[in-house]
Amino acid sequence: MLEKKHEDLEVYKIAMQLAMAIFHLTQTFPKEEKYALVDQMRRSSRSVAANLAEAWFKRRYKAAFVAKLNDCLSESCETQVWLEFAFLCQYLSEPQMKDLKEEYSRLQGKLIKMVNQADKWSSRRV
Repeated sequence: MLEKKHEDLEVYKIAMQLAMAIFHLTQTFPKEEKYALVDQMRRSSRSVAANLAEAWFKRRYKAAFVAKLNDCLSESCETQVWLEFAFLCQYLSEPQMKDLKEEYSRLQGKLIKMVNQADKWSSRRV
């Protein structure tokens, strides 16, 4: 592994970019959504990156590593649902929603690959 810290992981960089894209998009949502949809979207999108950081530091133990990666997957799926709600409420255009959902699907593919290759990432030598 060339990655020495979680910030070096491509999947982490993608998660951060997506969380920031959601942050910027939700700044345009109505004020009445501040403590509802905006909060949920921001928290779940940020949680993907945060859980990746935790997974990286728990990689010494395969089960803990995989569990945190599964948390990442869950949070990314939750974010996709909130994106759909934002579209249905007409806060996002269809292309915005589709692009972000596709990016999250791509991220999920990378996370699943990490889960399936957990032995490659986890080791007692960390």
